[in-house]
Amino acid sequence: MIALIRFLLTILTSPFKSKSRLEAENAALRQQLVVLQRKVKGRGEISNGDRLFFVQLYRWIPSILEVLTIIQPETLVRWHRAGFRRYWRWTSRRRGGRQQIPTELCALIRRMSTENRLWGAPRIHGELLKLGFEVSQSTVAKWH
Repeated sequence: MIALIRFLLTILTSPFKSKSRLEAENAALRQQLVVLQRKVKGRGEISNGDRLFFVQLYRWIPSILEVLTIIQPETLVRWHRAGFRRYWRWTSRRRGGRQQIPTELCALIRRMSTENRLWGAPRIHGELLKLGFEVSQSTVAKWH
């Protein structure tokens, strides 16, 4: 009985909802049907594409949480947060740049710098080149 009253109220309020919200709800319901039609042995298997679809739909229109039935709203929010964390981890990764130099070479540059106070980065760079170390002058200046 309660379900019938809820259904009637939903039908009565639907003309007052925005068109984009109704389209989003329809898209969410259709995607849930697709997932349920793919179900194997009694349980719908949600693929990464389905997760991405639901998360993107949630980002555009957060009110779709009300129409989700095959996943819990907390699960969708958890997927969204996990994707956000992955994105920021990906953007803050190392992207090449200056090559790492061995710690022994860093110690040698510091030692040359402290033992020869009048030598600047160009002189230390020249001495390292004579010793056979391929290091740029800006790297020497960094450790000088």
